Amino acid sequence: MGFSNPGTESARTAPPEPATVRPAGPDDVAAIMGLERGPGFDAFVGRSAEPEHRAMMADPGFAYRLGLARDGAAVAFAILSGLGDPHGNLYLKRVAAIRPGEGIGTAFLARVLDEAFGSLGAWRFHLDCFAHNRRAQAAYARLGFSRDGVLRQAWRAPDGTRADLVLMALLKPEWEQRARA
Repeated sequence: MGFSNPGTESARTAPPEPATVRPAGPDDVAAIMGLERGPGFDAFVGRSAEPEHRAMMADPGFAYRLGLARDGAAVAFAILSGLGDPHGNLYLKRVAAIRPGEGIGTAFLARVLDEAFGSLGAWRFHLDCFAHNRRAQAAYARLGFSRDGVLRQAWRAPDGTRADLVLMALLKPEWEQRARA
């Protein structure tokens, strides 16, 4: 559902970057579940049970990516769906990073986008995020995403309350132009 946003924006000296971004597999489920269940993330990041993660990992239409720090600790993950879409549409189902506001998630997603528009063959990379998640929308805009619209009251919380989802997308030529700039 978007970048996490549980705390306040922290000052940073230089944008950190995961040392490694690699495909994630069944052995990484515990680390992924730990990231998506970080303190305060429940208001901004969806979560899946272990069997759901394993089922998506086994589905050829999904791809998981894991960002690792230099010490090997998991610092970010993304779930992509729509692999093999005949129109080149790739959907960001979920992304989360530790320590919101430090640039880890943005740096991680930039590397995921390089792969999405490169070896994964995406033409359009799209996502939705909660309308109240302004930090995520700003991060996506910094990466070049455009706001495509709003799905009004499209998400229902366990307590029955509803939330709007903002649709955002980035096209391959837009990403390539940013890379040349």
